[in-house]
Amino acid sequence: MSNSNDTRASLLKKARRIVVKVGSAVLTSKDGINRKTIIRLAGQLARLHDKGIGIVLVSSGAVAAGRTRIAEALGSGIAEAISDLPARQAASALGQGRLMHDYDEAFGWFGKATAQILLTRDGLRERGRFLNARNTLEQLLSWNVIPVINENDTVSVKELQFGDNDTLGATTVGLIGADLYINLTSADGVFDKNPDQHSDASCLRSIENIAALDINSMCDGKTASGSGGMYSKLRAARRAAQLGVPTLIVSGKGRFSIEQAFTEEGPGTLVLPEDHAVSSKKFWMAYHDDPAGTVTVDSGAAKALTTKGKSLLPAGIVQIQGCFERGALVRICSPDNTTIGVGLTNYSSDELSRIKGLRTSQIEKELGPVHYTEAVHRDNLLLDAAI
Repeated sequence: MSNSNDTRASLLKKARRIVVKVGSAVLTSKDGINRKTIIRLAGQLARLHDKGIGIVLVSSGAVAAGRTRIAEALGSGIAEAISDLPARQAASALGQGRLMHDYDEAFGWFGKATAQILLTRDGLRERGRFLNARNTLEQLLSWNVIPVINENDTVSVKELQFGDNDTLGATTVGLIGADLYINLTSADGVFDKNPDQHSDASCLRSIENIAALDINSMCDGKTASGSGGMYSKLRAARRAAQLGVPTLIVSGKGRFSIEQAFTEEGPGTLVLPEDHAVSSKKFWMAYHDDPAGTVTVDSGAAKALTTKGKSLLPAGIVQIQGCFERGALVRICSPDNTTIGVGLTNYSSDELSRIKGLRTSQIEKELGPVHYTEAVHRDNLLLDAAI
């Protein structure tokens, strides 16, 4: 990579498969879903599609569309009062069909076919179901269909409360093997500090090392309409970067132009990928679930993991937090409570509590015959995870 401008200008030419995420803050107005925005977006994506680029669209907006339908049928007062989980899920059930109808109609005007895909985090937790979803998307893309993905909010209790489609977009990047992630937002790009609180904040042209970025200090607010905010967008961009995939965070408001964003003077912020990409399987392993517990290691084990690429042995463990079974995803922390990474544990929390600090030769004396000497094998470990 010679410089950020050259990289930005060459991205569209190199990209053959793109994930585009658009959030509620872009799609909605005070009257609900803005159909003009959907039509404008469909037209721009259709032009990219005409160039032979495979496109998957990850779209929010079902709850907002549902509120509009409820207002039409029952009055604006009831629609504005929607806040608790059952009501939001019901609104999503009403709105998803309307949202998909608008997309299908808009893309149809440009000669493009769409397909609705509703995913849940739980549905991708099991590796076989993850691969089934991948195969379905591969088939649709081979037919030149544009899949439109959203979370299945009506059944995703935890995801609707805490999840966001920025994370779903990054997951989709790994799911289909995309080589570019475009995140359309209500902001002009990523600012060096919160522009709502600092008048001197400036938009970054590029972020070369997102792993070193302190996104907590930069992003402390969420948009009114969406559920993510810039924090979740940068966390998603960091996950994409781990896959070796760049992210373009750019405004989708007003008369936006995705194609213009790829020019040397185009708007938005380009997040560059990491030089060494993790495997799709490790990516799935690290982000298919929330960590069920925390394993704290001593300084020697932390150094062995981070600088020598070693597995985590029970001898290096000093503390166990949480209750989990074998095969669970756990967070691994250094003595100062800094997260080193995440991994799949070969032992339950109870077993690890019994063997922590023990040498390999002592494990069988405590537990009896065992199949593994490692607490977490390096093949099931992802360092610097964007949790």
